[in-house]
Amino acid sequence: MDKFSQVFNEVALADVHELAAARAADGWRYVQILAVNTEDGVDLVYSYMKEGLLENDTVKAVGADDVVPSITDLFLEAFVCENEIHDLYGVTIENIAIDFGGMFYQLAEKAPMTVVSPEQLAAREKAKKIAAAKAAKEAAAKAPATENAAPAAPAAGPTEEEIQAKIAGLDPEKAAKVRAAMEAKAKKAAAAAQASEAATPEVPAQVGPTEEEIQAKIAGLDPEKAAKVRAALEAKAKKAQKTEGKGE
Repeated sequence: MDKFSQVFNEVALADVHELAAARAADGWRYVQILAVNTEDGVDLVYSYMKEGLLENDTVKAVGADDVVPSITDLFLEAFVCENEIHDLYGVTIENIAIDFGGMFYQLAEKAPMTVVSPEQLAAREKAKKIAAAKAAKEAAAKAPATENAAPAAPAAGPTEEEIQAKIAGLDPEKAAKVRAAMEAKAKKAAAAAQASEAATPEVPAQVGPTEEEIQAKIAGLDPEKAAKVRAALEAKAKKAQKTEGKGE
């Protein structure tokens, strides 16, 4: 083979094992698993080759709490890379066919390849703060409006006794001016209330059918029903007259 081509695909962590099974079934050859430490976590690149094409399936930002499925049940030779990634990067990989249990390398420091420079650490902390601020802003935007919040209690003004006590402490001329202003304000409020009452239209009483309309309807009934309706109307009229007499 003189040359080959390659492509890069981004895949989800949950699809790693299923995709490896599809590769194995279709005759692809396992090449390697590459780990790269990034600001967001560890990227894992699974490489497979077939007929001069190198396919690189990348899982982005694997975190400390994520669990990666082993592909050693499909490609046994992957146990070397999986043990190495576990020891050097601290990535949890479950069900490795040949698992060294963290002893593949004799290390003085746990997950040494995840160590970042002070500049990288500062950038990572800044990114976390920006993400937290953005999340808080989005949560506040989604929160219900403050319409349902309990209304604030109105501030209580001074009582009449407190006002009079303050006026009593002024010199006579100022006290007279304050009383005059208060009286003018009270008259203005009373005038506004009267104007508001005068502007309110009186709701007309509901108009019922006229006597002529009632008699016309009764005339359309058979004689027996008509007699009963007239008797009921007369009884109602007498009762209304008695009620009015008692009210007077």
